[in-house]
Amino acid sequence: MRRIFTLLILGFLFASGAGAQSYKFDFTSGKKVKDGYIKITSADRYDQAKGYGYDLCPSPDGRSKAPFFFSVAIPDGNYHVTAIVGSKRNAGETTLRGESRRLFYENVKTKKGELLPCSFTINKRDIHISDKEDVRIKPRERSKLNWDDKLTLEFNGDAPQLTELIIERVANVPTIFLCGNSTVVDQDNEPWASWGQMVPRFFTDSICFANYAESGESANTFIGAGRLKKALTQMKPGDYIFMEFGHNDQKQKGPGKGAFYSFMTSLKTFVDEARARGAQPVLVTPTQRRSFDENGKIKDTHLDFPDAVRWLAEKENIPLIDLHAMTRVLYEAMGVEESKHAFVHYPANTYPGQDRPLADNTHFNPYGAYQIAKCVIEGMKKVGLPVVKFLRADYQGYNPSQPDNRDSFKWNDIPFTEVEKPDGN
Repeated sequence: MRRIFTLLILGFLFASGAGAQSYKFDFTSGKKVKDGYIKITSADRYDQAKGYGYDLCPSPDGRSKAPFFFSVAIPDGNYHVTAIVGSKRNAGETTLRGESRRLFYENVKTKKGELLPCSFTINKRDIHISDKEDVRIKPRERSKLNWDDKLTLEFNGDAPQLTELIIERVANVPTIFLCGNSTVVDQDNEPWASWGQMVPRFFTDSICFANYAESGESANTFIGAGRLKKALTQMKPGDYIFMEFGHNDQKQKGPGKGAFYSFMTSLKTFVDEARARGAQPVLVTPTQRRSFDENGKIKDTHLDFPDAVRWLAEKENIPLIDLHAMTRVLYEAMGVEESKHAFVHYPANTYPGQDRPLADNTHFNPYGAYQIAKCVIEGMKKVGLPVVKFLRADYQGYNPSQPDNRDSFKWNDIPFTEVEKPDGN
């Protein structure tokens, strides 16, 4: 009954917008409102009855430079978002992220009086597979923005500025579904990050990424929780599905388990289901762990799982992105000590409530995730995926043996941190 009521509210809100399944919001301080726009003031806080408003953090007051969030209750699907950033009164520098810290634009500078459009396409979903079935998410996922009934947009940066926001439902944009574990998932809190939440930043609004990955998942538990089934409800011909597993699969022991047994069976399920819907499967070998030997070389820790992925890719004629090989080059290029700065390695008290050091050699921080995302893109280029034509003009290519200088990487934290490491290793 609650869900039916929510859907009725959504229908009313969409009908009241500028067109079918379209929202237009005006954030200026003036009294005059454009035709079809909804005027937003600092008093407009999100509530379920209204279906839109500032969320999670205090509303911007025109003086504070703190990040702010704006949420809109919308049905599942892909949405084209145009944010007009900047202000007639102040200079700004704005970073745009969506849902669980998916990066779309970073450090967009605007002069006083300058307004710039930033457009991207974002996927929104909830846990419902059908009227009788939901995705079996973990308790820690229940507060994740990726799984709720609303689209949440984050406006961060040194001086975030927002003038207009337009959100429109789109159906004809190809979607890349990301399936994997904690190295792929949209990490909600600082200082954790993954390549899956960084990669959208490098693409235009002509492509959409739908990140279904979750920490601690193996290929078979991903299927068992209904995550693949949920993705299939949105999948259409011309879409893609990327699969990066192995970290947690290698820990499964017993009869029928192993890289060339249950792991292969699960991956083949992904492949067959995608192909049945006209989507293109893409296999991705697991990222290396930061595990150096005495000579400064990376030690393999994934047993024969990367080889199994390569074997299946060749047997089934599936494009392969060999992250296992590329991240070896990347970490060795960084070196034993410098590579710590790509992972969650922080002394005690770096973040609120962190009373002990963090030293995680599997999970990335934002800088590290950003580098891995570029590796993925280079893998996409190497196998000739057509979607690389949607790369933004400012993407200059990447060589894992020459990682970006971390001093040139700028990331504005959100106010939410987590000391507990993600599931899996």
